[in-house]
This record gives sequence, C-alpha cells and structure tokens, in this order.
Amino acid sequence: MSSAEDVPSRRKGLLIKLAVLAVVGAIAGGLVLRGLDLRYWIDGGIALVREAGPWAFFAGMALLPAFGFPLSPFTLTAGSVFAPTLGWPVVIGATWVALAINVTVTYVAARWIARPWLEKLVTRLGYTWPSVRAENYWNITVLFRVTPGPPFFVQSAILGLARIPFRIYLIGSTLIGALYGTVFVVFGEALLSGKGKMILVGASAMVALTLGAHLLRRHLARKKLVVET
Repeated sequence: MSSAEDVPSRRKGLLIKLAVLAVVGAIAGGLVLRGLDLRYWIDGGIALVREAGPWAFFAGMALLPAFGFPLSPFTLTAGSVFAPTLGWPVVIGATWVALAINVTVTYVAARWIARPWLEKLVTRLGYTWPSVRAENYWNITVLFRVTPGPPFFVQSAILGLARIPFRIYLIGSTLIGALYGTVFVVFGEALLSGKGKMILVGASAMVALTLGAHLLRRHLARKKLVVET
C-alpha cells in the first residue's frame, strides 16, 4: 500500500496536470476569441485524412505512435472519417490490428535492439540490469497499461526493456489498448459530428473506464511486485 508520504506527491502531480489543462484551455479560448475558426481547421484536417485513405491512415496509426507520435489524433478521428464508408466493425477491427502492430514494433525495438546495447552499458558502469520475476509478468503488464501519465509508446518500451515475455505483453497490451482505443474512436466520432447523446455516452464510458483502471491499479498496488537485481 502507498505510504502517507506519497500523498503530497500524488496531489502535486494532479495539480500539475490540472494546471496544464487550464493553460491549454486558456490558449484555445484565446485563439477562439481572436477569431481563429477551430472548426475550419478541424474540417481541413479531416479532409486531409480522408484524402489519404484508410490504408495510409491505419498504417500511420500502426507505425508512427510506435516511435513517439501521439496516438490520440488517430483514435479521435478514425470513426468520424471512415465509419460512414467502411462501417464500424471494419474501423474498430482496423484500430485493433493497428494497435497490435504498434506494440509489436515498439517491443522489438526496445527488447532486441535497444536492450542489448543498454545492458552492456549498465554492466560496464558496474551495475546489474534488473529483471522481473515470472509471477509478476501479468501484473506488471496490466499495471503499466492502466497507469495514466507515461505515453503509450513509453509504456511499451519499458515493458520491452523489462523483457516481459512477448505473448503476455502482446495479449495484455492489445486487449487494454483496444478497450481504450474503442472508447476514444466512438467518443471522437460523436464529438466531431456534434452528436449530443453519443458525446454523453462516450464521456460516460471514458469516466467508467478511468474509474475501473483506478480500482485495478489500487488492487495491483496491494500486491508485492518483486524485481530482481
């Protein structure tokens, strides 16, 4: 369980996130007041995505976020752009496949390309690379995926560097990523199309997902996750 000393740091982190959101909101509001037509730019961006086509879009979703590009622009626009022509099952299925490829690419880069070099460097400095015990593989994978803060590709890279078995990593990452991705795809389509009821449903689903992730993190935090050095 978390100690009392962790409470101030968690509150500080929450205040920082709220401050960032406030600054972003203030900037957006200022741009609107100065005459920036946000809808015009949004529609222009959607038009570019539609012109690129679904193959280029979902290929970009699979590869670009694996190297640091934000995932949210893809998930928030996929439904609005492609669901009317491809249908929801195809859009959701393509999103899941893109996420599976995404986490696979990052895992390969982290575990089999970056880790050997980093491990040699750590050894030369006189340290031992830590490893995760087998009984903690699933818990570590799930805990990383439901913890807010680190970008998606950073979570993937850390799990790859920790040498979590690929099967466990892929199943856990894809299932949790697909759950979040589906909610964002549906919510993004409702938001961009201005569907009030769907926006409410999507927002409610996001709140429920956030609450469920919080409860799951608390449950996993009570377990003793051992890392060997």
